[in-house]
Amino acid sequence: FFLYMGHYAVHLPFQEDPRFLQRYIDMGLSRPEAAYAALVEGMDKSLGDLLDYLDRNHLAENTIVIFMSDNGGYSHPPREGGHNTQNYPLRGGKGSMYEGGIREPMMVRWNGVTAPGSVNGQYVIIEDFYPTILEMAGMKKYRTMQQVDGESMVPYLRNAAKRNNHRALVWNYPNNWPGGNNGYDNAFMTAVRQGDWKLIYFEKEGRLELYDLKNDIREAHDLSRDNPGKTRELAKLLTARLKKYKAQMPVYIQSGKTIPFPDEISAR
Repeated sequence: FFLYMGHYAVHLPFQEDPRFLQRYIDMGLSRPEAAYAALVEGMDKSLGDLLDYLDRNHLAENTIVIFMSDNGGYSHPPREGGHNTQNYPLRGGKGSMYEGGIREPMMVRWNGVTAPGSVNGQYVIIEDFYPTILEMAGMKKYRTMQQVDGESMVPYLRNAAKRNNHRALVWNYPNNWPGGNNGYDNAFMTAVRQGDWKLIYFEKEGRLELYDLKNDIREAHDLSRDNPGKTRELAKLLTARLKKYKAQMPVYIQSGKTIPFPDEISAR
């Protein structure tokens, strides 16, 4: 069997879950933060119920469980505190190309394959789920109606030490997201990650930012001017991928012309 369970929580509006709300009020959290925390626990309880069902019905040994969020945590009101501080030490939140927006938790339980408590730092993306699940199910020869963009995660699940720092992941959001209130952090942007390096192109401002995630997970130090070579390299890579995918790009309203590609922008 295959089950896809997409929780609505944790999502706006932050509706209070009465089963868990009071404990967070008693801990001193404000009402909005207590509601948020109660939603998280409610989702956790739901996942626990599913796992308990597998155990009770003797299905756990032959069932693979995969958990992943669809985006980083929300980091604007009604959350308490300043904008984009809730996912600390990560910068930004949902709707942002900073790590707070695109770095999400993922867990896999696959009896006999994944070692309990093991961690693999390989970066992956949601497109990888399709080929991964096919390989898990033993599908080797298959045809698809569309191109498969992802890559199977099975090698990394089998070997927690395995890494691929040559693979490039691309994100493209050529729109204005109304869910944020932090200016350029949430609108018209595209990004690429390869190894520990990540380049973000803020399309409206025509600005490139380069970060070394291994040494700067907070993305506090833009290295685009200090390392123009790596900036050009990733800008060229990102441009090639965008053109290959025929990715939608914003246009200037007055002229109707498409904005420049990343490799046409100079580091500032």
